Amino acid sequence: MKAIWSGFSTYALVGLANTLLHWQMFFVLRVAVGLDQSTSNLAAFCVAASFSYYLNAIYTFDAKLSAMGYLVFLCLMGALSYVVGYLGDRWQIHGLLTVAAFSLLSLVLGFLLSLYVVFRGHRP
Repeated sequence: MKAIWSGFSTYALVGLANTLLHWQMFFVLRVAVGLDQSTSNLAAFCVAASFSYYLNAIYTFDAKLSAMGYLVFLCLMGALSYVVGYLGDRWQIHGLLTVAAFSLLSLVLGFLLSLYVVFRGHRP
């Protein structure tokens, strides 16, 4: 159990850098380009997820990069990012709350997805 929490701290550190990248991309796409929250959140997620998948594979899980693992992670978490953005649009929630909610969900669900599906067999 201690090893999992150790892995979570590394995952959270990579997640912090991921979050900064995601939020910057989201607000550029939302404010400067004028895209809706769902599209902005999905596009920002794809950029940030590519960055964090690579770092987590190497530093958190000590695993080889896998195209299938990357696609599974990108599709499942990308769908979540789109849904959260869609709900933000639908309920007219401020973009800051949308990305904050997604970031919290992504931290927990993304770690569990990585641990038990994407990098299965590679304990942190």
